Amino acid sequence: MMNLALLPTVLTTVALASPYQRAGNGVSDMIRHAGPLVKVVLLLLLVMSLVCWGIALVKWRLFRRAEKQSEQFYELYRQKKNFANLYRESQLLDESYLAQVFRSGYVEWSRLSKTLEVGNPGEGALNGVEDALETVERTMEGSMLLERRRLERFLPFLATTGNTAPFIGLFGTVWGIMTSFQEIGLKGAANLAVVAPGISEALVATAVGLTAAIPAVVFYNHFINKVQGIDGQMRYFASDFYSLMKREWMRRSYYGARAAEESPAGERTGIASG
Repeated sequence: MMNLALLPTVLTTVALASPYQRAGNGVSDMIRHAGPLVKVVLLLLLVMSLVCWGIALVKWRLFRRAEKQSEQFYELYRQKKNFANLYRESQLLDESYLAQVFRSGYVEWSRLSKTLEVGNPGEGALNGVEDALETVERTMEGSMLLERRRLERFLPFLATTGNTAPFIGLFGTVWGIMTSFQEIGLKGAANLAVVAPGISEALVATAVGLTAAIPAVVFYNHFINKVQGIDGQMRYFASDFYSLMKREWMRRSYYGARAAEESPAGERTGIASG
């Protein structure tokens, strides 16, 4: 009989319970009962997070192909003595950053080799060689800059997400707490059962913001370190290729100057013997 007497009290307590308590206390329930603006914030953070994961996947595949093809090209570069053949084979490695630097330098080197009079003796020939080498060096610098930009494309979005997502989530939290306090004022009650559901729903936005920001920061730091390492590889390769071109041009200039000096002597000898 005592239990039956308590039944009306229990039913009244259940009826007066908040909708949040009846619905449950899971994260999905918090999101479902959140306010419209908080839901918009959560949707924005979800989109930003998905874009970051998409960028990370695309960049991972890009860096993997670029590094693999660059390793293949460098092996060919060490084995090949003929730059013309290496140029033709490098065109198949379109994702290789080293091959791109080589192609830009080789094309400029070939163009200047046809127009530069390396066979003329004297200081003018040496000055022409130095000017041509500076032109090739600037061309390779420009190619390295383009490759770095290609590899860094879309990475600023990761940095932007990592910097702004926590604040966007915090904005949703602040707005949700403001709404909760407004409802408290309208109801005229400030007990824990009234305050806790609204605040917990609002805090979901901050949690989602951190969930979007942390992977974005990790991805950004990882890929930026990759780009810096690749930049060092390109500069080392450009320096080595530049040295080879300089030795080749100096060799041509030297033998051209000797041929020009010996030619008049040969003509004088022929005339004297006649």
